[in-house]
Amino acid sequence: MVNRLHRKMLKKGIDVWNDWREKEPIKPELRGADLRGVDFEEANLSNANMSRANLEGANLRGANLSNAELRGTYLSKANLYRTNLRYSDLHGANLSEVRSFRGDFRGANLSNANLSDAVLEASILFKANLDRASLPSANLRWSSLNEANLSNADLRSSDLVGVNLRKANLSDANLSRANLDRANLRGANLSNANMSMTRLIEADLNGAILTGCRVFGISAWGLKGLEKAKQSDLKITPEGEPEIMVDNLEVAQFIYILLHSEKIREVIDTITSKVVLILGRFTPKRKAVLDAIRIELRKRNYLPVLFDFPEPISRRKAETVSTLAHMARFVIADITDARSVPQELQKTIPHLTSVPVQPILLSSSKEYGLFQDFTPYPWVLKIHRYNNIEDLIESLAEKVIAPAEAKATLLQKRKR
Repeated sequence: MVNRLHRKMLKKGIDVWNDWREKEPIKPELRGADLRGVDFEEANLSNANMSRANLEGANLRGANLSNAELRGTYLSKANLYRTNLRYSDLHGANLSEVRSFRGDFRGANLSNANLSDAVLEASILFKANLDRASLPSANLRWSSLNEANLSNADLRSSDLVGVNLRKANLSDANLSRANLDRANLRGANLSNANMSMTRLIEADLNGAILTGCRVFGISAWGLKGLEKAKQSDLKITPEGEPEIMVDNLEVAQFIYILLHSEKIREVIDTITSKVVLILGRFTPKRKAVLDAIRIELRKRNYLPVLFDFPEPISRRKAETVSTLAHMARFVIADITDARSVPQELQKTIPHLTSVPVQPILLSSSKEYGLFQDFTPYPWVLKIHRYNNIEDLIESLAEKVIAPAEAKATLLQKRKR
């Protein structure tokens, strides 16, 4: 509720208000006040309670709102040029289309806030909380968001050129079509972020965590520190399609280009590949097997690529599998869960004349009947049966990799 005295003092003008604030150590009570379009330039509103107030289009240029209570406040189209909002509580506030050049939001709580189309250029958001904040098409060029919490934030199509996101938490954030050119992402947590169609030209990823990111169509060139970033389970397919995952951002771009350019694929045919395609239907229960295979392959300098079959795939997606398989040094096909894999193998194996296929099967599972149809193909190796994960890893080099490599060499010689 609005304090009548406080509202009365505000109406006397900012100079009178600021003088009064210096003399009276009060906390302004302006909850729910209608302050649309009011001129608060240089006003001292520190520690004020303005929650759920309407400040649409208000001029807060140079105002001091540090430690202010602004939960659910409507600030759309407000002028926040050089405004001090340090440690203010803006949870659920509407800041859509605000203009804030060099605004100070250090330590502010902007969780669940609406900042769509906001301009926060060159602003300071050090350690600000933007958990689940909505920032589509926002302009944050050259702003400082180091150590900020942006988990689950919506940053679609946002302008993040030159932004300092050092040690920021961007886990599960939506960065699709965002521009992160020359951004500082050193030590940032981007795990499970959506980076589809994102620009990352000359960005610094030293020590960044990219685990589980979706990087479909990403444009990432001239990156710094990528070799020190944690990269695994990068999804190169769009949402809604069977997931193809790799463990390196540059490889992700490479494979994306290959899948979408027939001419480039023809050139790459002459290059010896370190790619190993893993086919299977990896349920949560069997995810440990997948992880174990991939870790062991990485140790041996291979580039594992996973294609998980959640359901029978279309003809177009079968062509994707075929393209990946032809790029690979060899294929590992886990046929333990045979609910969908047989159909996909039928679409793929007959055409892999120069790529070995090494099937693996948990000993307690039965080989599905149709697999016998593949045994006449010389590139299909004998099924390797294993008792458990430990047994599989222990025997992987001798029983899976070595036979596949030997067969790959033989097939390549015959091809020549």
